[in-house]
Amino acid sequence: MNASTLHKTAADCAEELPAAQLEHPFGPDWEVYKVRGKVFMLMTEVPGRPVVILKADPGEAHALREQYSHITPGYHMNKKHWITLESGEGVDKELIRELVTDSYRLVVAQLPRAERPVDPRTYGTGTRASR
Repeated sequence: MNASTLHKTAADCAEELPAAQLEHPFGPDWEVYKVRGKVFMLMTEVPGRPVVILKADPGEAHALREQYSHITPGYHMNKKHWITLESGEGVDKELIRELVTDSYRLVVAQLPRAERPVDPRTYGTGTRASR
């Protein structure tokens, strides 16, 4: 996957998620996607390389970093709970969509029940690829 497709695929997925909103709180170079005011995805360029920064379960984040050379600890975020995704070998649309949806579900799960736009335990689980 090339760099421009990475951002487009991640943005397209995020825009399909219920109650997701795009904001630019850090200026035009940072696209920040939130659900009910909570960040679940950031997109920017880190010296000229497009990256997507996503929330991840700590155990899964570690496994992803071991499996994919293009997944590293979260840029400017808590390294245990966030990952940075770059384009490269093994990074495809299915993986991007899965990681964006997982990040969204993790954030939704932390919202008060009355504010949750979906049930985070079941939303998006029907299309998950097994690892």
